[in-house]
Amino acid sequence: MDGRWYRWFDLVLSCQNLKALELLIIPCLFALIALVIPRNAMRYYALIGGVVSTVVALVHAMYFIPTTAYVSLVDPQWTTTFGLTYKMGYDGISLLMVVLTNVITLLILLSNFNKELASNRMFTIMVFFMQLALLGVFLSMDGLLFYIFWEITLIPVFLIALWFGNPGRKPALIKFFIYTFVGSLAMLLALMAIKMGIGGQAEAVSFAWADLMAVQLTSCSACWIFGGFLFAFAVKIPLFPFHTWQPDTYTKSPMAGTMLLSALMLKMALYGMIRWMIPLAPEALESMELPIIILATIGVVYAAILAIKQNDIKRTFAFASISHVGLIAAGIVLWNMDAMSGALIQMLNHSMVAVGLFLAVDIIESRTGLREMDQLGGIAKQAPKFAFMFGVIGLASISVPLTSGFIGEFLLIRGVYSYNWIIGLIIGSTLVFGAVYTLRAYQLSMYGPSKNFNFPDLAWNEWLVFFVLMVVIVILGICPQLVIDFVAPSVTRLFEYVESSKNIAL
Repeated sequence: MDGRWYRWFDLVLSCQNLKALELLIIPCLFALIALVIPRNAMRYYALIGGVVSTVVALVHAMYFIPTTAYVSLVDPQWTTTFGLTYKMGYDGISLLMVVLTNVITLLILLSNFNKELASNRMFTIMVFFMQLALLGVFLSMDGLLFYIFWEITLIPVFLIALWFGNPGRKPALIKFFIYTFVGSLAMLLALMAIKMGIGGQAEAVSFAWADLMAVQLTSCSACWIFGGFLFAFAVKIPLFPFHTWQPDTYTKSPMAGTMLLSALMLKMALYGMIRWMIPLAPEALESMELPIIILATIGVVYAAILAIKQNDIKRTFAFASISHVGLIAAGIVLWNMDAMSGALIQMLNHSMVAVGLFLAVDIIESRTGLREMDQLGGIAKQAPKFAFMFGVIGLASISVPLTSGFIGEFLLIRGVYSYNWIIGLIIGSTLVFGAVYTLRAYQLSMYGPSKNFNFPDLAWNEWLVFFVLMVVIVILGICPQLVIDFVAPSVTRLFEYVESSKNIAL
């Protein structure tokens, strides 16, 4: 007996009030139990799992006090021989991402409820497996644990796209796998460099976030470490010019795969910038800030122009996603309260809009067998409810007032404009370009010349997904302070922690 069993027992005991089990074990259990659930009950079972996970996350959010510095979920008082600590917990930023993950997972399961795919055992298991990995990413306060969950997320989304995607998907998925895997290796090297004290004063005690934060870096080594994280996150976001895998992967994936990629996977990269990249190497921020903002600005304009030129409506919204997240990435590296608040609001808005737009595309494709906009038209006459809901999501996408996108993009564009008014004017063109490609897609599909096909209106589950999205979009559009107040203390503490821990470059 070398004590390892006692350590695992201590790990279980370190789960405060079983909160870690509530958030992480629920999707794990639902994934395992799905192995024995009858096929004809699978869609109901999956929906129950999504509801349970969402309720638990909302309860955590209701009882969370924003002024609380940090809620520890798992904090064993020992470290493995290679530095893994298993530390897990959340602040306002992390908990916001946890709630978003569980709500989006529920909406994905609900949107697929009337499809044959909902009865597929492996699909249900992979969705819950993906949910577990994403929650692990957002709750990890250990760099190595963060990396492990980061890599695990690649498996279920890859298999969902591979098993249930469109014909010709393999080349796109191989490209997606290579890009993301190589980027992840760069992040692992960066974490190992900090742990071993390369370019710093001394080796970190462990991979725990606080221990990695304590390592002071030279400006040169900080730039290399910052670059390692940036490569991994830029691929996942995706940030220009690391975006080339995205349009094909989104287009070839099934609806659920596209939603997972756009609504959740890229959010973990943006979250990684906030939690890991900048805090662990803030000495490099001053020199890396302008290049990132320039790349983000190029991506905003370039992707928007490509979105306007597309005829495939799903590909249009894939390029639109690149354009929108470029602005969020630019706001994060500004590293001030207003821009960070705008980035977090826009992360929520982008997830809601992405689910709504790609659900609309799937509804159109499943009923007509078409995605080419020049072959669509007249749908609004046959499906007025769908046309209305699609229109609301489209308005949120172009950030009209009283939608959640308005305040987020306003804060982000104002932040970039304050940084450099020329770049601010260029990146602000996303408002114009976004209106062009979104309204073009909507007009051609909904109000173009009527085509000879039957188009049933929304099923109950589709209507419910759109309704939930619409309610959230309007509430956050009218009361964005709900999010700002929820995350403001955590953002302030993060800024102060970074400043106090690493304000002196070697």
